[in-house]
Amino acid sequence: MTKEASPTGVLTLRTQAMPRDANAAGDIFGGWVMAQMDSASGIHAAERAQGRVVTAAVNEMSFAKPVKIGDTLCIYTDIIRVGRSSITLKVQAWAQRYLTLNLELVTHAEFIMVALDKNGKPTPVPGAPLTS
Repeated sequence: MTKEASPTGVLTLRTQAMPRDANAAGDIFGGWVMAQMDSASGIHAAERAQGRVVTAAVNEMSFAKPVKIGDTLCIYTDIIRVGRSSITLKVQAWAQRYLTLNLELVTHAEFIMVALDKNGKPTPVPGAPLTS
């Protein structure tokens, strides 16, 4: 896990961790955090692709700190590469601790999204490079 002093990218999604998202100890399930990151990636990539996108891959995700009930999960996304039909985003999940302004990096990963046409086939991203 890299040491980040503050979030990078665009704040794409904020949501509060609720009891239904937690295990018996009060820690939020990692799958819930990953789903929020995937949703934020889809939002940002769809805006860039000007259309439908799907998740193709997620690279190297590990959890450094837990998210607790009441924390606000803040997802930051940054497009780091645009291929012919793919968009790669750096995604960071930060927990704003309940009733504070303290932010802690929970996890980060690269999400690779693919633009699709109306038939569900990969399609070029507008303004994308002609190669790759």
